[in-house]
Amino acid sequence: MFDYTGWIVRSAAGHDKGELFCVTGVDQDGSMLLADGKRRKLARPKRKKLGHVEMLDNGQRGFDHPVIHSLKQGEPVSDRALRRALAAFKEGITLGER
Repeated sequence: MFDYTGWIVRSAAGHDKGELFCVTGVDQDGSMLLADGKRRKLARPKRKKLGHVEMLDNGQRGFDHPVIHSLKQGEPVSDRALRRALAAFKEGITLGER
């Protein structure tokens, strides 16, 4: 099973369609665990299937943030830090950097 931890995704289906999330882990059945730090905290991530999300950044495309590195290494991250990382990613999209 591939580890998607640290990837930035956009929800493509469901009531949260269009929202940005960070993958915090992968469930045993292959579902991704998603959090945004606001509606979905790191303590209770949302489970979503791979086909219900759109991959925006996998860490290889240029978005380099310390919070993403911490998530990938399994270090504790706060919801506030995750919100700031997603806001920085979203700002980069609107400025045309990605």
